[in-house]
Amino acid sequence: EGGAPLNDPGAVRRSLTPLVLGVAGAVVLLDAVSKFFAVRSLTDRAPVELLGGALTLHLIRNPGAAFGFAQGATAIFTLVALVVVVAILRLARRLRSTPWAIALGLVLGGALGNLLDRLFRSPGLGRGHVVDFLELPHWPIFNLADSSIVCAAVLMVLLSARGVSYDGQTAARENPR
Repeated sequence: EGGAPLNDPGAVRRSLTPLVLGVAGAVVLLDAVSKFFAVRSLTDRAPVELLGGALTLHLIRNPGAAFGFAQGATAIFTLVALVVVVAILRLARRLRSTPWAIALGLVLGGALGNLLDRLFRSPGLGRGHVVDFLELPHWPIFNLADSSIVCAAVLMVLLSARGVSYDGQTAARENPR
């Protein structure tokens, strides 16, 4: 009563842009704070093993992409991150799926977290090295921004596998009969 039906495609729905921005803001804040303490506590220090070696705090400065890939292409990754940020901000206005808003917020926050390093850390504007400090056994060193992007990718795969689109619609399943 008193509102548009839930299944009415013309019904006005509130924007999920604030959710995308809120998730992204939380990721950027947590990433920045964790990197601040990592640099402050781990610079010129041997790696610190935690949880019986299941997690090691090991500070490195990564000039490349995730997992140290393409270390000479920092400027290119800066541009790619900027494109990703703009694309997500444009798409956010059309989002009608809360899980997709969370996933895109995680990607946006992760991209911004690492982009801030590339823009403002040494050796210079647009060429800065990303602070990585979390190390798992048999896994490259990473940071919270990287973790956010990986979690978003897993969520996006699950949403896609279930047929959930960014507009909140679920793809019709074929009748097996």
